[in-house]
Amino acid sequence: MKSLAISLAALVLTLGLWNCSTAPETVAFPDIDGNAVLEHTKVLASDEFEGRAPGTRGEDLTVRYIEDQFRQAGLQPGNSDGTYVQAVPLVGITADPDCALTFRIAGKELRLRFKDDVVPWTKRVVESVELQDSPAVFVGYGVQAPEFDWDDYKGMDLKGKTLIMLVGDPPVPDPDDPSRLDSKTFGGRAMTYYGRWTYKYEIGAKLGADAVLIVHETEPAGYPFSVVQGKVTEQFDLVAEDNNMSRLAVEGWITLEQAGKLFQLAGQDYDALKKAAVTRDFRPVPLGATASILIRNTLRTIDSRNVVGKIEGSDPKRKDEYVVYTSHWDHFGVGPEIDGDKIYNGAYDNAIGIGGMIELARAFRQLPTPPGRSILFLAVTAEEQGLLGSDYYARSPIYPLAKTLAVVNMDTLTVHGRTNDMTIVGFGNSDLDDVAQQVLAEQGRVAKPDPTPEKGSYYRSDHFPFAKQGVPALASGGGIDYVGKPEGYGMKVREEYTANHYHKPSDEVRPDWDLSGAVQDLKFYWMVGHRVAQADRYPQWRPGTEFKALREAQLKAAGIAP
Repeated sequence: MKSLAISLAALVLTLGLWNCSTAPETVAFPDIDGNAVLEHTKVLASDEFEGRAPGTRGEDLTVRYIEDQFRQAGLQPGNSDGTYVQAVPLVGITADPDCALTFRIAGKELRLRFKDDVVPWTKRVVESVELQDSPAVFVGYGVQAPEFDWDDYKGMDLKGKTLIMLVGDPPVPDPDDPSRLDSKTFGGRAMTYYGRWTYKYEIGAKLGADAVLIVHETEPAGYPFSVVQGKVTEQFDLVAEDNNMSRLAVEGWITLEQAGKLFQLAGQDYDALKKAAVTRDFRPVPLGATASILIRNTLRTIDSRNVVGKIEGSDPKRKDEYVVYTSHWDHFGVGPEIDGDKIYNGAYDNAIGIGGMIELARAFRQLPTPPGRSILFLAVTAEEQGLLGSDYYARSPIYPLAKTLAVVNMDTLTVHGRTNDMTIVGFGNSDLDDVAQQVLAEQGRVAKPDPTPEKGSYYRSDHFPFAKQGVPALASGGGIDYVGKPEGYGMKVREEYTANHYHKPSDEVRPDWDLSGAVQDLKFYWMVGHRVAQADRYPQWRPGTEFKALREAQLKAAGIAP
């Protein structure tokens, strides 16, 4: 263990753009050991840990390792029952691959092969689901957004139908400059929640549809179809009281190629309908086809685990208030073989995030006096299954969300060296961004918005379930302006990872990794959390943010003046 490094370069005031303390104090950026982060990552991403899938031996090894490291770092058990774990009940559903989706129209048939052409599943806790001649309807982007005067459904009765939807938000052109997107309708380039696949399944279920199938296109999805194909293995979910029977019978994706064939069979032009779907005048288009599929399931229930450690605050009046760090420990376990390898090690996504969390916790423990508020370190399960571990905590919190000031999420860390910037995902959502900008300025860096907002990163990691419950949340995507590297290098390495390693067995620790950037980012995360834990007020959502009213009501109900 190393002591906190104090130097003129690292010494900072915790007063600035965001009033963090009633009295001036100084605090140093911590000394964080990048080699220790790397060693944790190597262990967690080793073949021995079998890809860290929930409900496997890999989970047992992972949870035990994190518990041991939290204990060695000096963290107290984070659960109110005196343990380091929060049980997360899940159901595992594995679809029998011996199935196919068949579209029939006017005596003709289009048969889509499981995994190659279509990736279907059900989240209903049943042994089988079946579509029998369910009428297929193209519903554009599948969006119902009153605030944008947008309704892709126009009152059509869609009960018992199979809905074909486009991925993402409608890319509405700017009326003054058609070469640009209209920033006043949806998010312009930035994806809103309406563009997320989770929303599309939710709205389909709300309308009583049988199924929703999303047409996969790599650019708006943000990942290739091979990532979707990873869902042909066991899928987990939380279990509602109705055994998830309020969910769609069938959810899934189809390839762009097969969607084109379906539309051609129906006498429709896919490109023309896609263009029409970008207007408010769009109306659902019945395809004259029916969809049929029988999915047989293998079911099992498990108690997966979030791992929780804490540092109790030093202020008796504020130690029941929390700053929460989140990072997911899970990956995809053992899956379909690619290039001779079938262990999905998940080194970058997200063994390194957990390694960073452990060393972040160790740095907090080295302080002579802990921050006034308590710090919670939450290593969550089943992020890759739909943010399930964080969602479970946000719905069943150990400590009240009204007294949770902020969530700081760490999903991956920079592995190619230091950067001059830091990407803040969802930049402008809350005044946590003010804290982030202060800290980055003290590091000689700048905050930048997400360079690919159309991929909807704000809705794709473990801070989001907390935001949905009203808690201000900070997420970043690392920097892209690398020190000493040519212009464009940062985007190039991101794109290379997404194309070749994201959710694949090749996501392994690599000899060319340079964790100086990971250390730089961890110091940033540490200082943001410390500053919020010392602040004289709660962080707030910006006016107009979709979570602001919920948070204000939450604090009011708890009698808290932010």
